[in-house]
Amino acid sequence: MDYIVAKKQSQFGLLVVVTDSDIIGKKFEEDRLQLDLTKKFYQGEAKTKEEVKAIMITARHIHLTGKGAVAIAVEMDLVDPKKIIFIDKVPHAEVMNE
Repeated sequence: MDYIVAKKQSQFGLLVVVTDSDIIGKKFEEDRLQLDLTKKFYQGEAKTKEEVKAIMITARHIHLTGKGAVAIAVEMDLVDPKKIIFIDKVPHAEVMNE
């Protein structure tokens, strides 16, 4: 599986947005929660799992959406599985690295 990765510099450091490629461009809603993966925020470049791992360790803040993207962060011990939220069955998590 490929992942779509967007890198954004902010005053707080590097923000990395990782999204499963098969859900990019879609919108998910559940109650008052929404994941709108059509937004420019989620647009980026296709990367492999190994490339994603290398990029994630350089980030200050990571925004993860999709089963694969979140699973990588759990595998790397960056995300506690209890902190994952699901919106219309799509997992989402955020990480702040110190």
